[in-house]
Parts: sequence; C-alpha cells; structure tokens
Amino acid sequence: MKIFKKIAIPALIIIALVVYNSCKEKDLELVNPNELSPETYFKTPSQVESAVNAVYGSLQTASLYNRHIWFGNDNMSHENSGNSQLESDKRQYLNFTFDAQHGAIGGFWETCFRGINKANFVINNAQAIGLIPNAQLSQERKDKYIGEAKFLRGLYYFLLVDKYGSVPLYLDVPSDGKGLPRTSVEKIYEQIEKDLVDAAAMLLTKPEESQLGRATKGSAWALLGKVRLFQKKYQGALDAFANVTGYSLEPNYFDNFIETKENGVESIFEVQFSVAAGSAARWNSDRTDEGLNEATFRGQEYGFANWYNVYPSKDLWEEFETLADNGVKNDPRRGYCIYQNGDTYGPGGTVVVNIAPDVVTENGVVLETITRRGWRKYQNYYKDASEGAVVAQASGINMKVIRYADVLLMMAEAEANKPGSLATAVGYMNQVRLRADVAMPIYGSAEMNAAGYPVGTLAQFMVALEHERKIELCGEQVRFPDLVRWGRLPAFMNEVKPSLPILDQRALAFNPTKNILWPIPQPEIDRNVNIGQGDQNPGY
Repeated sequence: MKIFKKIAIPALIIIALVVYNSCKEKDLELVNPNELSPETYFKTPSQVESAVNAVYGSLQTASLYNRHIWFGNDNMSHENSGNSQLESDKRQYLNFTFDAQHGAIGGFWETCFRGINKANFVINNAQAIGLIPNAQLSQERKDKYIGEAKFLRGLYYFLLVDKYGSVPLYLDVPSDGKGLPRTSVEKIYEQIEKDLVDAAAMLLTKPEESQLGRATKGSAWALLGKVRLFQKKYQGALDAFANVTGYSLEPNYFDNFIETKENGVESIFEVQFSVAAGSAARWNSDRTDEGLNEATFRGQEYGFANWYNVYPSKDLWEEFETLADNGVKNDPRRGYCIYQNGDTYGPGGTVVVNIAPDVVTENGVVLETITRRGWRKYQNYYKDASEGAVVAQASGINMKVIRYADVLLMMAEAEANKPGSLATAVGYMNQVRLRADVAMPIYGSAEMNAAGYPVGTLAQFMVALEHERKIELCGEQVRFPDLVRWGRLPAFMNEVKPSLPILDQRALAFNPTKNILWPIPQPEIDRNVNIGQGDQNPGY
C-alpha cells in the first residue's frame, strides 16, 4: 500500500523562495512575504512533513517520472522505436534533432531546480525545525527529514549533471535575486557526494522507516555508489555499496514492475504513484508543479493496446539470448519485458496479443514491413485488458530509480576495474542471472563462452556487463547514461543504425561532439544574466 504522497501545500517553497532560474517574474509578484516564511511555517511536525513531501513531488512531474524522463532515455538509447503517431518532441530523442527550445528538455531543467529549491528550503531551516519540541517531533525524525531533503537534492543534481554537464549550484537563494553561473561538473559531484554522505548518516534503515517510498540509508548509499562509479571512483563506489544491506533479488523478476508488489525486497528507491490518490494535475504538472499528480502516462504511452507510441526496438529484442545451438536457453526476461504475438494478457490471461506489422510505404511502394512487439514491463496488462482501467490514461505503477539488481551489476563493474578482482566481479554479475525464475547459464561457463560472452579479461567482462545491464535493466532509463559514461555512445550509434527502421536511419542526426549532453534550455539563457549563449553546450 502506498502511503506518503505529495501534499499540496500552497506552492509554499516552490513560489515563496524560488527567485532564480526556474522561476518566472509573475511568480515573484504573487508572493506574500508574511506567509509561509520559516518564522511562521516550521512550527509543527505536519508542516515539516508537508515541506519534505513537496520535495518528493517534483519527481512526479511530466518532465521526470510522470512522462519524459523515460522517453528521453529509452528513445536516445534506441531501446524504443517509434510508431508513426509518436509526437515530434519525443521523436526528436530518437533522431537526436532536439535543440535548446525543446519543451521537455527545458521542463527537465526547471523541474529539477524546483525540487532543489524545495529541498533547500527544508535544509536551510534545520535550525527552525530543531526548535520544535522533541516531545512533538523526535530528534530522530527531525534528522531523517533533513536527510530526505539532502538525498533528494543529491538526486536532482545527479539528474542534472548527467544530462547537462555543469549547471548552477544553488544551496541557498542568491541575495541579489539573480541566477548563478554554471559550476564545474567536479564541484557538482562534490556537493552530491556530500549531501548523500550526510543523508546516509541521518536517514532510517528500510525496516525502521514506517512509510514506504521514503528515502532510506540504503537509498543514500546506493545512489552515492552510483555517483562515484560514474566518476570512475571504483573503490569509493564499493565502499558505499558495502552499506547497501538488507536487500535481495525478487524471486520473480516481473514482481518489480507491477503495482501489487511495489516497495519489495529489491526496491531501494522508487517514485511513488497511485491512481486512487488523485491525478487531476498530471496534464499540467510541469507548468505548476503543484496539485495532485499521483499517476503516470507510462502505461498509456507505451501500451500496445492503447496509444502505442513506442515499441521495443529490434536491437533490444535481439539482445536477449535465444539461440538453441549454443546451449543457452531462452532468457525468461525477454518474455517478462516484451509481448509478442500469441502471448496472452488481461484478466485471467484471456486476451491474445495480435500486433499488426507496420507496412511502410513511399510514393506508393512498400519500403519495408516492420515486425512490432509491445512493452510488458511497467504495463497494467497483467491484470487489465486496457490501460487506464480505473482513471483514463493513468497508471499507478511506481517507477524504479534504483533496485538491488542494478547495485549488484554496479558492484561487478567497480570490482572488475580493480586489479585482481575479476572473479569477484563475475560472481556479482552471476547473482543477477541466477535469480530464481531467470536461472540463466552463468558467465565463465562453456555455454556463455560459446554464446560470445567470455569474461577472462577486463575488455571481455565489459562486453558481458553491457549485455547484462541492457537486458536486466531495459526500459528503466539506465542504458543511455551507461553508454555515455563508458564512452560507448558514438560506437553504439553506428552499431544500432542498420537495425533501425529505414525512415529512422535516414532521420538519425547523432553528432558525437554534440549529443553526449542536452542543450542548456534557451529560456534559462534568456533569463539568467550569468549564463549567456557563449555558455551553451557545444553544438547547440
């Protein structure tokens, strides 16, 4: 059962203290300085909890886990192909034709900074929170609320630095009300690490935390390990991951992606959604960042029996091990992640999947016929014949940010990059393959060597690791950041291009000196006096 939800406190911190880059002048004009100030606001436990809940709320918006974060990552990594009706802003991710005016790329920037603004409001008022009598709010809970805000600030900055590189570093409201210049990637990462170390010391463990969905010590340590891994701090990453204890793999892989099994033994941090909690603001969540937005469009957008805007790419489909002549059995994860014709779904599994091929014509001539499939991961078809069965176009399935399988594979990568640790690394990777209902042949076996995945050297191991992460974590917004941090993106785009639909091959405009990062949104350049066109990312 989902418990903690964003509480719609009247734009509170979002408007009251947001006086820089992600704000608009009209927001400032609406502020009553006598309302919702630290002196009058942080007086009760419920006010503190509401302020912290508001920080979580930015994760539920359209540019993040309600919609665009998965289109951006899944399309750019070509885990998705797009159907003809796919909207142009989402197709631009597939083709790498987006620019600084792209609405959702701008929304991603603004939403992350709104979350940071709200986190800063909590963190910078720790003293006021501390004055609440311990009889009303224990010191442990005061600490854990500050820890949650620090964890979330670290997460928002990690999302930003991953997509834009250097960004402004706001830890407080600038005294002159102006925006700040970009801060180096190194300093952003330094602050993220500091926030996560602080958070890990203040948060509760998962068993201690009574409200499912809140950040815990495990969340902070896991994200810290990931942040260090992205910087190639391998021993530091392992030191952080060593504190991620008390988690295990779900015996059933698919249980990670259905509503009835959320926040389970494998879940380290996931964004909470619940249609029953209300979702009236989901269409305008980016514009207001307030109101109830407790549902996602993920099921509707990806659903083969609904809008069907995207479908699993040929490249992803063929990545799963299915060849009979090499001794490797079919990977069960392919069936858990992807529907193909002949599969069944819906109540009692009584509806048969029947997806027509896409016949592409040009000047009246058939150009190609594309076999299409459908996403099963994060879909409600395990119980419903159509998405939005409770509320139209709304799904209540939580979105995973970090789960234990990801941590095991990151630990494997960190170990492999240490001298003499390859065997330990292979062991971590094999734990993922030995999940009870997956039980694939392990790396290092004759079967996997014959399948083309030996692991005798670091170079061979990294090929196997990329393969394992690609299939285990597909559709979970991790592959594109992986390709970027490994320096693999340009080569992959050359590899994947022949498998794309012909029209997508023609439209692909990937530029390896440009498309490693997103552009700084043009509205930010226009309104922030400390960021000019000369500060734009290369090529935009």
